[in-house]
Amino acid sequence: RGELLGGLSVRMPPSDPMNPTRAKLVADLAGQAGFVLRNVRLIEELRASRQRIVTAQDEERRKLERNIHDGAQQQLVALSVKLRLADAMAERDAGKTRELLGQMQTEAQEALEDLRDLARGIYPPLLADKGLVAALRSQAGKAAVPVTVRADGVGRYAQEIEAAVYFCSLEALNNVAKYAGASAAEVRLAQEDVQLSFSVHDDGTGFDPSATGYGTGLQGMADRLDAVGGTLQVDSAPGRGTTVRGRIPARVQELRS
Repeated sequence: RGELLGGLSVRMPPSDPMNPTRAKLVADLAGQAGFVLRNVRLIEELRASRQRIVTAQDEERRKLERNIHDGAQQQLVALSVKLRLADAMAERDAGKTRELLGQMQTEAQEALEDLRDLARGIYPPLLADKGLVAALRSQAGKAAVPVTVRADGVGRYAQEIEAAVYFCSLEALNNVAKYAGASAAEVRLAQEDVQLSFSVHDDGTGFDPSATGYGTGLQGMADRLDAVGGTLQVDSAPGRGTTVRGRIPARVQELRS
């Protein structure tokens, strides 16, 4: 396939030179060795990719646990304490009890909103109900920089396809907010024949991909797309912003079960 995987050196004594039969044998041996080396490399790449996925999943679980512990769990513990306090003082001071119940109602609503935010981070209801365009436009309105979402021929897709594009786009926008120093960003979605493509472009400082390579965020995006048969491409240079592009084999689904 034109790819150098290794070298095979054959030394023959002057009295017994190489002949066509032996040359064919060596060529066949080299072909088999190349096949084995290629498979070994693919196995190692697959193992590394799986390890990155496991590591990312573990980190997401730890993040979810921290968010629940520091947010909704603490709020619910405080509500439980206040419920006991309200029960104890209900007959002695009705006014303070009503005031306390009002506080508890507000805090319960805040805890509910925190839990809803956590659920959206796992799999957003808007993505499940309305699809990619609506879900990304909703997130664009919350971004740290102005974000425009443009779509061409985009409909509904298999759940794993929509999730891959959605979370990769959010990761790219997160990178824009943290690193790009951009004044604006644009998300484009398009159905091209049998491919769904997306891109996230910013007008920020840019960087040299050959010098920095893929960070954990970009590598996670590449792994997520690879899992659904897609590819990731990053175009950037110092001073001219960054464009993250992804392509996934996919067709629009009129009805989705």
